[in-house]
Amino acid sequence: MYNVTFVARINQMHMKNLQIFVLFLIGGILTTLGVLFTMLKYSFASFFLIVGMTFNGVALLLMVYKLVKKKDSDTFLDS
Repeated sequence: MYNVTFVARINQMHMKNLQIFVLFLIGGILTTLGVLFTMLKYSFASFFLIVGMTFNGVALLLMVYKLVKKKDSDTFLDS
């Protein structure tokens, strides 16, 4: 039941919020891969860490910008 409400909530989100969510998701996946590759001592692990953290940083800046720009912060996820 939790998954159904989570998916329904994502479907109700405005496209801009969905894009921010996808940026966070991609950043989290790339950062996790970077950590895994760091533990395995691969040479290209820092690339994944840098790109993943950049995605997370951009998504965070977009979310803060949207929250500051929005007048009613209670309905942030609704639009």
